[in-house]
Amino acid sequence: MARPLLLAAVLSACVLSSHAALPPGAPAPDFKAEAAVGGKAFSFHLASALREGPVVLYFYPKAFTSGCTIEAHRFAEATEEFRKLGARVIGMSNDDIDTLKKFSVEACRSKFAVAADAGAKVMKDYDAALRLAPGMADRISYLITPDGRIGAVFESLSPDGHVEAMLKAVQQWKTKSK
Repeated sequence: MARPLLLAAVLSACVLSSHAALPPGAPAPDFKAEAAVGGKAFSFHLASALREGPVVLYFYPKAFTSGCTIEAHRFAEATEEFRKLGARVIGMSNDDIDTLKKFSVEACRSKFAVAADAGAKVMKDYDAALRLAPGMADRISYLITPDGRIGAVFESLSPDGHVEAMLKAVQQWKTKSK
C-alpha cells in the first residue's frame, strides 16, 4: 500500500513542477532588482543591461542548496565564454540580498551577479515559480536578446545542461544577428 502512495506522490510532484516557460519570441518582462556580485549590492535593470548585449537570466530555487551551488559554479566557470560572445549572466532567486551577497562570492565566485526577487514577482512574470512552492523559483534559464525578446529557454530541475544550452543559444543568436 505504501508503494502506490509513493508513486502517486512522485507523479504528482512531477506534474506540479513542470509547466510552460515563456516561449522563444515572447516579450521578456522588464524588471529592476537588487543584485550582488563579488559581495557588493547594486541595482540591476534588465532594459539597461540589454543595451550592452544579450542577457542570460537563470532562475534557481535557493542559494546554498547543492543543485543551486553546482549550477552557480558552472555558470561562474563559463562566464568568460559568455562575455566573449557579448552576453551577461544573472541568476535570480527569492533569497534576500544579504544571502545573495555571500552566494555571489562563494558559489558564483564573484564572476556574475545574482538578484533578489522580492515577493517572487519576476518569477511569476517569467512563469518560473515552482508549482509546489510558489515562493521559490523553478530551475529555468532564458536567453533574452537585446530587442527584449526571449531568444531561447532551457527548463530542467537538474542543474545539468543549463550552461551548455545557454552558450549554444547565445552562439546561435550571435551568428544570426551578424
